[in-house]
Amino acid sequence: MALLLLLAAGVGEAAAQTQADSTNVSRSAQRDACQSKNDSITWNKELEGVEIKAQRQLIKQEIDRIGYDVQADEESKTLTVMDMLRKVPMVTVDGEDNIKVKGNSGFKIYKNGRYDPSLTKNAKEVLKAMPASMVKRIEVITDPGAREDAEGVNAILNIVMVDGRRIDGVTGSVTGAYTTLNHPNLGAYLTTQMGKVIVSVDYGYGGMSSKETENKSEVERTYVSSGNIMKGMNESSNPGYIHYADIDASYDIDSLNLLSASLGGYFYNLDVNGGGLTQMYAPDKSLLYRYRDNYWMPGYSHHSWNGRLDYQHKTRRKGELFTLSYMLALTRQHTEQESSYTDLQNAPFDYTSKLQNLRERFTEHTFQADWLRPIAEGHKLEAGIKYIYRGNTSHTVQDFYAATPYPSYSSEFEHTTQVAAAYADYIMQIGKWSTRAGLRFEHSYMKGAYPDGSDESFGRHLNDWVPQVSVKYQISDAHSLKLGYITSINRPGISYLNPAVINSPMQVQYGNPELSSSRNQAIHLIYSYISQWLTLQLAPAFKYYSDGIGRLIYAKDDVRYQTYGNIEKLTRWQLEGYVQWKPFKGTTLSANFNLWDDKIENPSIGLSQKGYSGFYYLNGSQKLPWKLRLTAYTYGEMGHSINNVYSYSRPWNRYGCSLQRSFLNEDRLTVRITANDLFRKYRHYTDCTTQGDILGYSDSANRTSMINFSISYRFGKLKASVKKTETTIDNSDVVGGITKGK
Repeated sequence: MALLLLLAAGVGEAAAQTQADSTNVSRSAQRDACQSKNDSITWNKELEGVEIKAQRQLIKQEIDRIGYDVQADEESKTLTVMDMLRKVPMVTVDGEDNIKVKGNSGFKIYKNGRYDPSLTKNAKEVLKAMPASMVKRIEVITDPGAREDAEGVNAILNIVMVDGRRIDGVTGSVTGAYTTLNHPNLGAYLTTQMGKVIVSVDYGYGGMSSKETENKSEVERTYVSSGNIMKGMNESSNPGYIHYADIDASYDIDSLNLLSASLGGYFYNLDVNGGGLTQMYAPDKSLLYRYRDNYWMPGYSHHSWNGRLDYQHKTRRKGELFTLSYMLALTRQHTEQESSYTDLQNAPFDYTSKLQNLRERFTEHTFQADWLRPIAEGHKLEAGIKYIYRGNTSHTVQDFYAATPYPSYSSEFEHTTQVAAAYADYIMQIGKWSTRAGLRFEHSYMKGAYPDGSDESFGRHLNDWVPQVSVKYQISDAHSLKLGYITSINRPGISYLNPAVINSPMQVQYGNPELSSSRNQAIHLIYSYISQWLTLQLAPAFKYYSDGIGRLIYAKDDVRYQTYGNIEKLTRWQLEGYVQWKPFKGTTLSANFNLWDDKIENPSIGLSQKGYSGFYYLNGSQKLPWKLRLTAYTYGEMGHSINNVYSYSRPWNRYGCSLQRSFLNEDRLTVRITANDLFRKYRHYTDCTTQGDILGYSDSANRTSMINFSISYRFGKLKASVKKTETTIDNSDVVGGITKGK
């Protein structure tokens, strides 16, 4: 009996330790001697080690967010952050690494709880190079709250780097990868501590080859008014490179005051080139005209940088915080495109070449003050004010060359937006109930000007009230239910506002400086079940807007015209789901899916389109002998994904598998080989246009079949990361900016 009690005590202590620190633990229990009542017999027994193993739960839901514990996922030692995103609930990543959160492209990315403009604008390359081993967790902030709700998003993706208390020397990781499509990736992340100062630096490089960026496309358009049919074929590539870097630093002034700063960004250069054949046929299939075009962009470059400074003060009252923040964001883009036209047969234009030069500049200054105060046990109040000054400038020059000289077309445009906002948020957590409710007011002033004198300046004032509320009930330790209502505002960026007319033989495109902000509304219900072996989440939702910024496409003389307007109305019913199941030891199966029923309308032209579609990601992982891990996956889009009132996209899918092994102490060195789409060279994206002045389709084929070799090495003791203030600046209300043309 004493032996059983000792064993039970050891198991109980091990289980308690497992629950406390969520790590694998082992404990040995030993009894030296047991003696019978008459002491006539003496014997010794040594127990084998008692080992209790438990894995931390990967998913955690709170009142305003869903978190994925990256460090608890054994594959995080070798995968990139982009790979991990495919496992996160409410996040989908397509075959071209385009990310959607809650089914939408309009989201922002935080790093350590702070908005990162450069990462948001260039998530593809940065997250593909960022090692997941440096990330503590990935959070989907489903209900951002009144503090930032009006800033134009339905969700926030927060990447939390590893943290801790102390650093000895320098810690970090280095990674390298190379694919059979000639794409190299290099990255490094370093952290060190010098007294009260903690500094982290990360740098990455990605190279894009002609082979990897090869694209073949064909398009067919039928112009309804004339019945003429245009057929075009094109081949292109855009080799180039990208560099990105970021430095973060924090200084503990004392126990109540913290100062943090960061500076980072990215720049890339591309050598875009391509060409193709365009032919126009009459309804009776006779050839009307044809021409070939070749284009190249010898001066295509983009720079995006941002810096910030945050000061946080804690009062003697537990939980009370004051934060002052400033952020500067800069974007510079230069696009120079040369085009030549040959093999002209009855072409409807007489120029033989064109030179287009576009320079766009974006500058943003943001000042913000926040106050968080507990008002009673389980009750908090958060309030703050914010001011943004945002300036956009563009200068477009077009020169056409022919036997007869053409004039040079030049257009200059400046647009400024000033936003003043105030908000209040109430947060409550009592027992099994949690609530967050808030209200935000924003006053914005938008002004447009034409330095070249081509038009008169204009301006307008806008006032917006933005409410939000969410309620969560913890049914049991495993079950929870949450209901939320959020609103958001999108403001047009320079690409949508710029009135410069961009001409090509078959298309004319221009922006609309009269665009105003649009308001989105959404309501969602989230059910979660989380246990050791099964995690399930279902999230039905409804989204609506009536003044969305949409494309207006029309035809004139067999030429396609495109501009923008506050013309789009959307009604969406949506169901998101996530399942993770561990049926056997070392086996993990997971599914991430998003199904939606969309209806998009443009009442001004009497067109609407309705369709069912969805995105899925299926993953299976199995531990093998010799510390090997095999992973297989497939993902894609099904149904008809509605793009706008004119067109929809056809289904597509991708598949792949990987094999990895770790070496050295603590698995510091990991080697991985991945194979994608081995049995097909190209993957096709097809859009079908079924309404409007132009009918037809476009098909684009990209190289996807490849094998990727990667290696990563971790060094030092990863115990800390740069401290961050608990609140800071976040801006993301802009759509159609220099790099975010959505």
